[in-house]
Amino acid sequence: EQRVVFHDTLLGRVACDVTRECGDFVLQRADGVFSYQLAVVVDDAEQGITHIVRGADLLTSTPRQIVLQQALDYPTPAYTHLPVVLNSRGEKLSKQTLAAPLDDADPLPALRLAGQFLGIPEIGQVGSATAWLTQAIRLWPEAATPPLRGRVLAGSGISD
Repeated sequence: EQRVVFHDTLLGRVACDVTRECGDFVLQRADGVFSYQLAVVVDDAEQGITHIVRGADLLTSTPRQIVLQQALDYPTPAYTHLPVVLNSRGEKLSKQTLAAPLDDADPLPALRLAGQFLGIPEIGQVGSATAWLTQAIRLWPEAATPPLRGRVLAGSGISD
């Protein structure tokens, strides 16, 4: 039994018996390429990463990465796993699920939806995505973000 327990700043206490729930996992593929799990652990440690914020769809990778951090005597960063936006079938919006692409020419509507999803108060008129993000960072009440792995953003107009 290799039990990993860590505190996710949004989801709270997360526990996993890595041996039972994950089993052995690949560190180097047959073609010699190192696995994502090992590469990301080494890369984060070498860069001095102290906080990792990512989608909750990657939550199951975290215990494996913590096992590797411990084996390599690397510090374990603080983790936050944000909920991902799901389509009406409960699938993460992505190219793989044929979600409509974001409009690179006008990213503000997508940013406003992301802000709504994360519980960020409405931000008035801004001239650019950078200006919106600057305000959003200051306004984001982390506690208002739902501690979920994912949810459908009802009435968003997001097509799946």
